[in-house]
Amino acid sequence: MKTMKFLIGMIAAVMITSAANAQHSSSPRGKVNLGIKAGINLYTISSEGNTVYDQITGFHLGLIGHIHLENQWAVQPELVYSSQGGKSGGSEEKLDYLNVPVLLQYMFDNGFRLQAGPQLGLLVRADNKNDLNSIDLGMGMGVSYVVPSTGFGLDARYNHGLSNINKNDAAKLYNRGVQLGVFYIFHH
Repeated sequence: MKTMKFLIGMIAAVMITSAANAQHSSSPRGKVNLGIKAGINLYTISSEGNTVYDQITGFHLGLIGHIHLENQWAVQPELVYSSQGGKSGGSEEKLDYLNVPVLLQYMFDNGFRLQAGPQLGLLVRADNKNDLNSIDLGMGMGVSYVVPSTGFGLDARYNHGLSNINKNDAAKLYNRGVQLGVFYIFHH
């Protein structure tokens, strides 16, 4: 719990400091925008064992830091609470994570963006938390669209878990899912 509070504090401090020191010139380089996001999750647990997991619906809610590198390139770190899991044999395995994706984005002039990057997930809550690894590493990739004049946008992303979340040796389990959401970037 101390590690999670420290991580949240560090990310918030970096985002606030970056925003306070952002350049206010006509060049987008170094410009930092903060934002918020929310949406639905369609997740499952991929198993290398005999258990088959069906998809469950959850939600995500979080903060965005959008850092311009060049005219068409940006880095977008996020801090997102994400409800995930899977369904097996009529029972749901609900897993709540605090995810920290860091996405590299290629931005088109018309508001479209392609994005991909690593994601660190910290397990916050689960029914059988002692049987699961507390850290989940993954890769996210997707597309988004922001209406340039308003800062509002839509986001679609696939998250592919790379690390085994199961502490037991019986079967390897991986988080896999799609996120569909809306976001708002302040002072876009």
